[in-house]
Amino acid sequence: MRVHVTVNGAQMTADDVWPGESLLYVLRERLGLPGAKNACEQGECGSCTVYLDGVPVCACLVAAGQAEGREVRTVEGLASGAGELDAVQEAFVECGAVQCGFCTPGLIVQAHSLIAAHDGVPPDAEIREHLAGNLCRCTGYEKILDAVRLAARRKAGQ
Repeated sequence: MRVHVTVNGAQMTADDVWPGESLLYVLRERLGLPGAKNACEQGECGSCTVYLDGVPVCACLVAAGQAEGREVRTVEGLASGAGELDAVQEAFVECGAVQCGFCTPGLIVQAHSLIAAHDGVPPDAEIREHLAGNLCRCTGYEKILDAVRLAARRKAGQ
């Protein structure tokens, strides 16, 4: 089957997609966008989180055919076309919230969605709840929380 999807603002087509193939596989293997990571393949770790029509989803749980005609935004699509990182991406780098990097794309997309929907800096409990579906094996999450707070402060102009 052929799947037409808008990814990071560009119209893309994937050919020879089999019915059970995940959106994650299509993004990584057919469209050359390796940002979303393939970890658990069960929607438990959040490493493959992308926006689907503006809503964060685990791409491993979305059948590729479900994305037909829809809009996907990956961690690569958060950066500007001029190569500048998004504020959340910058904050993760500045705060050292990146270790092995496997969970980072999903955490960045989830943090981005929280900050976009929130005025000011969300309370820690809300940040933790929003990121609860994203697992990191390397950190104690403190630097991740620091990065989310920093990005939120910058967005709020504080």
